[in-house]
Amino acid sequence: MSRTIHITRRTTFAALAGISLLAASVGWASTAMAAGVGDTPVKGGSLVYLEQQPHTNLYPPAGGFYPNGGILNQITDKLTYQNPQTLEIEPWIAEAWTVNADATEYTFRIRKGVTFSDGTQLDAAAVAKNYDTFGRGNKELKLPISEVINNYDRSEVVDSHTVKFYFKKPSPGFLQGTSVIGSGLVSLSTLALPYEALGDATKIIGSGPFVVASQTLGRELTLTARKDYNWGPAKLAHQGPAYLDSIKYIITPEDSVRIGALLAGQADVIRQIQAYDEKQVEDEGYLIYAPPTRGVNNSVVFRPDNPLVSDVRVRRALLHATNTDEIVSTLFSANYPKATSIIAKTALGYVDLSSRLGYDVDKAKSLLDETGWKVGPNGLRQKDGKTLELTAYESLPQPQNKETLQLVSQQWGKVGVKLNVLTADSGSATVNNLDPAKAPVSPAMVGRADPDVIKSQYYPTNRNVLLQKGGNSDKVNAFVDEKLNGLLDNLASEPDRAKRLAVAGDVQNYVIDQAYAIPIFEEPQAFAAAPYVKGLSFEAVGRPSFYGTWLAPRR
Repeated sequence: MSRTIHITRRTTFAALAGISLLAASVGWASTAMAAGVGDTPVKGGSLVYLEQQPHTNLYPPAGGFYPNGGILNQITDKLTYQNPQTLEIEPWIAEAWTVNADATEYTFRIRKGVTFSDGTQLDAAAVAKNYDTFGRGNKELKLPISEVINNYDRSEVVDSHTVKFYFKKPSPGFLQGTSVIGSGLVSLSTLALPYEALGDATKIIGSGPFVVASQTLGRELTLTARKDYNWGPAKLAHQGPAYLDSIKYIITPEDSVRIGALLAGQADVIRQIQAYDEKQVEDEGYLIYAPPTRGVNNSVVFRPDNPLVSDVRVRRALLHATNTDEIVSTLFSANYPKATSIIAKTALGYVDLSSRLGYDVDKAKSLLDETGWKVGPNGLRQKDGKTLELTAYESLPQPQNKETLQLVSQQWGKVGVKLNVLTADSGSATVNNLDPAKAPVSPAMVGRADPDVIKSQYYPTNRNVLLQKGGNSDKVNAFVDEKLNGLLDNLASEPDRAKRLAVAGDVQNYVIDQAYAIPIFEEPQAFAAAPYVKGLSFEAVGRPSFYGTWLAPRR
């Protein structure tokens, strides 16, 4: 299956009439007049960035949603920086740090002279308040605990530029956790606001290279550069203020409109370019960026509290009824490698489980027969007067998720199982997706370049994609997997690196053994950019950074 969208300049302008992509919002004129050619950075200009979806909430621990993270990455700094090439943790707001032998105490020395955009100091006390909030939450303000911080106890302000953190149990993933989008540092005034107020981007006061200048909720957002910014990650070649004067985010849901704007010269960078559009964009001389997310792969997960999928043999049958080769080759490009485990090959602790993920229709049918689900006169499996009919809601942030689920549905139909794929834009979809009776199957993925990402995905008090008891669904009454949760606790608490990676392998094997998930592909974040956009970079799991970005004169 392939689709090519042919867009002429004339039809593009007509398609864009309904969104505010006006020439006045594009800063090319000043850019073209600026000095500098080739690899010499040009200062000034405004970058137009088209985002598929509006941001939701900008409380930093909510930054995992990519439209949120794409904003937070420009307006907040982190204690540390994870080098996206080496994955090493490097200095940023923290100049240096020490960790005790069992990873229960972390001490950071804070860089001097750093301020939030409201002029207040980013000192040890501010860092302590951020992590006390992220690590323990705030029930009164409804601020949830960050999924990247485990076993947190308390902070101690040693002096104005030294802060120490204590953990109830070893927390080996904490250092990497200080580098992620969910640990962006914000001012005390921001932390004093309730969760529901933090969808307003103007309320997020960070210390990053850009600040929020204006917004029209759900439509546009403008960031302007801080002229006094001088505390980027210590090892980056670029230091000082950002090169750009401003960034204009415009929410543009239609894929064809985003691409048309880019090719017509009305946008500079777009996010979420579909695989079937990549060739067209590249043929026009534009660039595709597909940084990996290095975490839990794009998968289909089961909710075992639903009796239709409570039997592991049913789940194993559906795993073997899923032809991931067909899905990847039909819907995606080389930027979307087929999954060979529940986490990506580029993820820390990855083990190759491809031998256990094979497509085998005969095995799938045999397993279903074994469980008593027999093919009825309508071609569907039936037992005790029930039909093996399942439902899943598409996930709008995931690339071609509806098409992926529809292809899975066709594949499962070959073994007598019906999968209904429902749209996720109805008001009840979010609630229904947290009810295993209504959504026994669900798409899922999460990016993070640390083994703790697996805990984030499956643990009851984190994302809880299996909908275990004690998590985010009040509809769950029975299902809990103590063995899985014990493995996840060990993963987040084992200070010895080799042992921790071994536990990561144990978790991957166990999830596949129980057929809780069907890994499909390794999900990148896909962007397209004009060739004159230079210095575009991405953090370790694919969110854009415009700190070092500049606009070369157009030829």
